Amino acid sequence: MTLRSSRLRDLENPSRSVNDRAELCCEVARGFENKGDYEHALKALSSFWRRIGERPKLEGLEASTAGEVLLRAGVLTSAIGSKNQIADAQERAKDLISESLTIFQSTNYRKKIAEAQTELALVYWRTGEYDNAADLLKLALALLTTDSELKAKAVVRVAIVEHSAGRTEKALRTLTGHAPLFEKLHSHNLKGSYHVTLGNRLENLWESGSHPDYLDRALIEYAAASYHFEKAEHRCYLANTENNLGFLYFKIHRFEDAHEHLDHARRVLVSLKDVSGVAQVDETRACVLLKQGRINDAERVARAAVRAHEKSDRGALLAEALITHGRALARLRNYGASLSAFRRSVELSEEAGSLNLAADAALAAFQELSDHLAISEGRKLVSGRRIGDEKRSFEHEEIKRALENAKGSVTAAARSLGMSWQSLSYMLETRYKDLLKYRTPVRRRPRKR
Repeated sequence: MTLRSSRLRDLENPSRSVNDRAELCCEVARGFENKGDYEHALKALSSFWRRIGERPKLEGLEASTAGEVLLRAGVLTSAIGSKNQIADAQERAKDLISESLTIFQSTNYRKKIAEAQTELALVYWRTGEYDNAADLLKLALALLTTDSELKAKAVVRVAIVEHSAGRTEKALRTLTGHAPLFEKLHSHNLKGSYHVTLGNRLENLWESGSHPDYLDRALIEYAAASYHFEKAEHRCYLANTENNLGFLYFKIHRFEDAHEHLDHARRVLVSLKDVSGVAQVDETRACVLLKQGRINDAERVARAAVRAHEKSDRGALLAEALITHGRALARLRNYGASLSAFRRSVELSEEAGSLNLAADAALAAFQELSDHLAISEGRKLVSGRRIGDEKRSFEHEEIKRALENAKGSVTAAARSLGMSWQSLSYMLETRYKDLLKYRTPVRRRPRKR
């Protein structure tokens, strides 16, 4: 008999008090959570909480136990709501976890305070509120003064939030600086989370062109993540890692390998009935199809991803899918619909606080549409602005982002934009003088005497 089976049998023991049964239900639910089996976790809690949107039954429970029931209900509301794209699920999750946090704070239960803050941060990340997520994780880590699995979970989430907020170098430093912590862990789940998050960051920096040696390291990290998720039997996380591998192989033009990993990811996610996960894989597949020149297939798959994400409250994922769909529409010469997709992506990204994603959408629009709209719209855009104005707006935002990422270095910014230092300097001095404040001061060389 497994430990989980033993615990489930204990739940049927009539001699247990209501409080003891609640604690045991939460323990069993947490075990299912750690494998990504959220439906069985929900069943384990059914005596006290049966469905999303329902208030947990807390009568007769001690304060700490009531806080634990609320915490588990909040975690599952967020996870299942994200997976099944349930409207308002994340807001409900915030309320439940915030209530549990208040209870733990009233009892000064430091570990549970940190756990609630860590879980609440994940919900804020899912809704694109990265500053709130970062603040909560900072508070949690201040309480976690010794190495533990909870501290490791908080560190991984810090790296995820920092990257989403456009601070990839900081995310990488966070992970590498805590490498000894993860080496000591016995949890395959957390080890896998560490390796896949590290692989993501290495891949991002490799793609920027500043670290060409990071490609092989990223592939190694993804392989390690897959191994640990297999051991942990966390099929959802394994599928996400396969999706990441598919995207990386797409970037290096190994399309057959990309499709193979995406097929694997999609099979797993379909079996788990993870609508959001399937939509993310479809968006990745659309990128591959675009690169292969299969434009009609790419538009169809990207459109399906957009429709799926529209049913959720995860604006950042929808914004990414809209960029891909916008590209496909542009290449099918449906310029008006393409521009609408790009505009919507920019708006959603800005609402989520992801300026990098907004800039990506603007750049994609500039790359894909350019002068085509001048012809199809009689030299007017859908918004009514002239094509020259629109192009300049996109160009302005991309130069601004490049300067910020390069910490003011015009040389590095020009390299990332694919232009010469002289060209970018000229544009700053003439066309975009308002961006001069983002560059480092020019160093004047002393004249030779």
